[in-house]
Amino acid sequence: MVYGPRRVGKTTLIKRYIRKHDPDALLVTGEDIVVREYLESQSLAKLTSFVGRRRTLIIDEAQHIREIGLNLKLLADHVEGLRIIATGSSSFDLARQTGEPLTGRKHTLLLLPLAQLEIQERESAHQTRAHLEQRLIYGSYPEVVLMDSNEDRQRYLKELIVSYLFKDILQLGGIRNADRLTRLLQMLAFQTGQQVSTSELGTQLGMSANTVDRYLDLLEKSYILYSRRGFSRNLRKEITKSRRYYFYDNGIRNGLINNFNPLAMRDDVGSLWESYVLVERMKYNLYNGRLAESYFLRTYDRQEIDLVEEWGGRLLATEMKWSTRPNRAPGAWRKAYPHSFFQVVHPENYLGFICHDLERPRLDLQPDNQGEPE
Repeated sequence: MVYGPRRVGKTTLIKRYIRKHDPDALLVTGEDIVVREYLESQSLAKLTSFVGRRRTLIIDEAQHIREIGLNLKLLADHVEGLRIIATGSSSFDLARQTGEPLTGRKHTLLLLPLAQLEIQERESAHQTRAHLEQRLIYGSYPEVVLMDSNEDRQRYLKELIVSYLFKDILQLGGIRNADRLTRLLQMLAFQTGQQVSTSELGTQLGMSANTVDRYLDLLEKSYILYSRRGFSRNLRKEITKSRRYYFYDNGIRNGLINNFNPLAMRDDVGSLWESYVLVERMKYNLYNGRLAESYFLRTYDRQEIDLVEEWGGRLLATEMKWSTRPNRAPGAWRKAYPHSFFQVVHPENYLGFICHDLERPRLDLQPDNQGEPE
C-alpha cells in the first residue's frame, strides 16, 4: 500500500518499479470505470480472469474502488505468487477497507514531497545552502524542485491547489464545494504551529465545531495537513488536549495565502522554519524506520518546546530557531525530565537533524542534567 499526496511521485515510483522488476506487470487505475467493474465484483472468477497470468498487479488511485480490501484479500489468498501494489492519494476508504481484510498481508509506505535526505544525493553542500530559502517558500514537490524559475513554481503550485488539492475530499468526502475548505486552510496557514480551537474556527467560518473537526479529519486523510498533540508524562502543568496543525509542504501553505515573498520581506519566517524542519524530521524518521513519537510541549505558564520526540527510551526536546543565538530548555522541562536531551536547530546545523543518523550525532546534544550524552 503506497499512500501520499497527489503529485508527489507515486505513479512515477511504480512505473520505475515495473521497468526494473517486472515489465509484464499489469498497471491499472481505480479512476477507470472498466477497472472498477472488475475490481468491485467480489467474484473470484472475474478477478482472476482480470489478472490473467500476470504475477504483479498494480492499482493506481485504488481509493476509488469500492470494497477494494475484500477483493484484494480474495486475490492474495487464491492467486499463488501474485504481488499487488495499490496506491492512494487519500486514505478515506483505502485504509479503512484494507485494514481488517488485509491484516498481516500488507506493508504500508507513506510517500511525501521530496525529503532533503533524498535531494542531498543530487546536489552539493553549496547548492543545499543556496536552495534553503527556496525550500522554505516553495516547498519540495518534485516538479517544484526541478523547475528553474520562481515564476514557474508559483504557477505550478497555484494550479496544484486549484486542480488537485481537494479532488479526493470533494469526490469521496461528501463535500460539494471547496470554498469553506479553502477558507479553513487559509486560517490554519496563519496559525501554523499554534494551538487551534475548533469552536473559534467554526465561529469565524459560520460552522459548528463538529463540522470543523470533520473537515480537519478529511484534510489529514488527504495528506494536506498533519497534527501533533501535546506531550505529557509527569508535569502537571502541561497542556495536552489541544492540537497543532502543520502543512506537509510549505509551498502549498504559501500558495493558499498567495504569499511567495522572499524571507527578507516576511514576518512569518519563524513559522516557515519550524514547519520545514518538523516535516523534514518526520520524513527522516519515516524513511529510516525510526518509530519515534512526536509531540509539542506547552505549559499553562506559557513555557514551550517545539518538538518532543520519544524513541528508544529517550526524550529529545528540540527548538527550531531561525536565529543562532544560544537557547536553553524551559526550567520546568529541566526539572521534570532531568535525563532528557535538549537542542536548538538553526540554519547552521539543521542538516545534522534531518539528514543524518542520530546514533552518530552531527549535533551537540546537551542533556538537561548537564552530563554527557551516551
